[in-house]
Amino acid sequence: MDRRVGCGKGEINLLVYFIVILFGIGSWVAVNGLWVELPIMVPFLPEGWKLPSYLTIIIQLANIGPLIVTMLYMCYRNKLNDKLIIYVILAIGAMSCMLLAFFWKKTSTVFGDDHSVGLFILDFFLSLVDCTSSVVFLPFMALFHVKYMTALYIGEGLSGLLPSLVALGQGVGKMTCQNVTNVNQTANISYYHIKPIYQDPSFPVEYFCFFLFGMMLICALAFTLLNYLPYCKKEHILRTTDPGNEMYELKNKEKSSIKKQTMKIRPATIALYLSLIAVINSLTNGLLSGIQSYSCLPYGNDAYHLTVTLSKIANPVVCFFAFLLPVSSAAVITVCVTLGTAISAYIILMASQSPTPWLYDEPAGPPLMISSWVIMGSLMTFSKVSIASVLREEGKTALLWCGVVTQLGSLIGAILSYVLVNVLRLFESAPVC
Repeated sequence: MDRRVGCGKGEINLLVYFIVILFGIGSWVAVNGLWVELPIMVPFLPEGWKLPSYLTIIIQLANIGPLIVTMLYMCYRNKLNDKLIIYVILAIGAMSCMLLAFFWKKTSTVFGDDHSVGLFILDFFLSLVDCTSSVVFLPFMALFHVKYMTALYIGEGLSGLLPSLVALGQGVGKMTCQNVTNVNQTANISYYHIKPIYQDPSFPVEYFCFFLFGMMLICALAFTLLNYLPYCKKEHILRTTDPGNEMYELKNKEKSSIKKQTMKIRPATIALYLSLIAVINSLTNGLLSGIQSYSCLPYGNDAYHLTVTLSKIANPVVCFFAFLLPVSSAAVITVCVTLGTAISAYIILMASQSPTPWLYDEPAGPPLMISSWVIMGSLMTFSKVSIASVLREEGKTALLWCGVVTQLGSLIGAILSYVLVNVLRLFESAPVC
């Protein structure tokens, strides 16, 4: 049955909308899944809690993927097979998730020290897939009506939420604080300190990797349905003239309307939108993600985990809200990003005061910090989805540059985070217990 709902500038097919969500889940599910699994992995790996800093650098090295795709698009714009590229990266992602189950513990000696070489190599390929998805998934959505753009971002939000829920059921973060006694035999002095004791997970890391493998397969299946299922092809705005490339021929009945839409936005406004996308992703995917523990842990372990969970829940919810109440006003979007940036400044300030930030020992402290993260993330997500929906009206090239700027902003934010945390050492960790 063709179930449709109308909203704003057109109708959507609910089943196709759901399939696009499944396709979007594959965008960042692998890297997000690896990060939420780190508390269980760390005790078995030689790097300890330095592991995240290594993985951050590897993720940024993987930006070579979107760089190559962008160069290929600029050089062979009318010959580049978008479908083939997406199938290749999904195959690499699925294979890497499968191999991760067998090789995440494998270590080798590098420059005299043991390192998790197996995990590092596979993390590079997982990051290569997810980073490249930003510059190929968005242009692919030019095939569909603008209303389906929010579905892609709902899927991207679920790519962080679903692994978190599975990890929560696995027991990630469950711990108790115990008083441990250390005795200095030489001086005959006893030292007492509180140490976090993490509980054994309900199922092993290997099973979690198989879950990620399954999610990548679902994404590949959804992508296949969107391309070849007649039910989904009815929602295509454009049709291919040659199955081997992405040369699009407009439907006769839509030629006039598409021509009217061409360059409906001034170049200066497009530049503004791309600048805002860079700011959003440099904060949310780079700087803030690297200091989240410094801003939240001083308010307690529960506040930290609640912040992470609620932020991930809010992401897809806000994307759906952007579908119900679309916004195309540059002024409104700019105000949302400005407010989100102001809240980000507060979060960064509190993180710089760790382990004793403002209100850390007051009842109002944890709710204020949790609310700050959720509101900031909601404003940034709403702005990001709104901008992508507006740029969708400008066509495939605009979406490609949206993806490029997304990765560029994330790269700048990650480098800044690494310098502040590991080089300048401006942040001090709060004790877990």
